[in-house]
Amino acid sequence: MESQSHFQRRKSRGVLAGDVLIGAYSPVSIQSMTNTHTRNVSRTVEQIRRLAAAGCEIVRVAVPAIPDAEALPDIVRASPLPVVADIHFSTGLAIRALEAGAAKVRLNPGNIDDPDGLRRVIALALHLGRPLRFGVNSGSVRGARRQSQQRDLAHLMVDVLMEWVSAAEKEGFRDLVLSAKASDAATTIEAYRLLAAATDLPLHLGITAAGPMDEARTRSAIVLGALLAEGIGDTVRVSLTGDPVGEVVIAQEILAELGLRPPRGVRILSCPTCGRCGVDLIALVEELKRRTRGVAAPLTVAVMGCVVNGPGEAREADLGVAAGTGHGVLFRRGEAVRKVPEAELLDVLIEEIHMLAAEKS
Repeated sequence: MESQSHFQRRKSRGVLAGDVLIGAYSPVSIQSMTNTHTRNVSRTVEQIRRLAAAGCEIVRVAVPAIPDAEALPDIVRASPLPVVADIHFSTGLAIRALEAGAAKVRLNPGNIDDPDGLRRVIALALHLGRPLRFGVNSGSVRGARRQSQQRDLAHLMVDVLMEWVSAAEKEGFRDLVLSAKASDAATTIEAYRLLAAATDLPLHLGITAAGPMDEARTRSAIVLGALLAEGIGDTVRVSLTGDPVGEVVIAQEILAELGLRPPRGVRILSCPTCGRCGVDLIALVEELKRRTRGVAAPLTVAVMGCVVNGPGEAREADLGVAAGTGHGVLFRRGEAVRKVPEAELLDVLIEEIHMLAAEKS
């Protein structure tokens, strides 16, 4: 299914991370980050493979110490995705990561104060033809600029980033991706708007310390949704305290709702329920969601609790049910098929979903 976005995207330069193009009107790519110890190659690679199966396109790994950098060659060879090395504090580790084959290196201008080392990293990246991401977080940027306490955080993050961009450009290096993440939505949105006005470099969107699943979904939807609707953003990462596969799922949902990427998996539309609802819709929807997590085919399933909006919503979906008292009318591609007793609704829906998924595969 083709994506159908109504939003005019910002024009940005194209930067290749492995075989994934970031920017230049390419599809907004989905990133995630492993939460394993990178030096544990087998666990890290296993998680990367799970992320790839879920739809992740670029993966980042933490490189806090030399043993983690030494594990990178094996990880890069085994990974189905381009591997980005996440570097803080040390330009030496960035050089090791590039030499190990990392497709891209992320550097944090908020905690690296080593101009000579930065020049060496840039020179090596230029020689190898690898991109860099300059990614600043609100938690580190104040420490980098203690004399700038009166500067508002969004402007301060952008100031620091653009100084690093200027330093890279003086060395003839432009294969850059930028990010400016705060822990609140308003600051993050403002920072990215400022960046979008200041440069044509591609932007990596996200919000730092987004929290567990429910909070991360809300905060990320606000930030990514607002910016992407303005055409800002070339690649996204949802930060989540938990299984990083959840980051990929949330990112896919946001991009699909905006029409920026084709939908993936079963998209369930269901009513909030009210006094007219004639079946246990809440239990039905929760179990339907649980039992369709493994379906990759893009399907829209409407599960509606009464006859007010039910038939109309059900007709607009690939598959739908409009419930009455103790039963539901099944719709398949807009056509009413049959009446199904409440006790059989779940199994019938699952069977129909798998039939439609097989037809689409």
